[in-house]
Amino acid sequence: QLQASGGGLVQPGNSLRLSCSVSGFDFAYYGVGWFRQAPGKERERVSCISSIDGSTSYVDSVKGRFTVSRDDAQKMVYLQMNSLKPDDTAVYYCAATTVRAIFTSSTSCPAQFLYQYWGQGTLVTVSS
Repeated sequence: QLQASGGGLVQPGNSLRLSCSVSGFDFAYYGVGWFRQAPGKERERVSCISSIDGSTSYVDSVKGRFTVSRDDAQKMVYLQMNSLKPDDTAVYYCAATTVRAIFTSSTSCPAQFLYQYWGQGTLVTVSS
């Protein structure tokens, strides 16, 4: 199972780090993605990290602001979010997939239906 944490209320321009703890399966062989769902909108891919080489992919709206990382020994995945904007307000989810891929700057994260395990969401609110 996965459990996301670290959400909260933050002012625009500030930072927040989300954490995703993993248990119950061999995490090292799973890619992990972060998704978000804003009020009234569909859930969208935000970022993902490879199980092969730690390469990453980001949606255009967060490139240069968000950084995903993983610690296989601790079974943790992190999403560092900097320069937050009101449009980043959403419930954020982490999920794990058996899809093994290497990402480049032009490679998108696997589609949502390819993720087998999902954590509960954590709410991020960006507001002054």
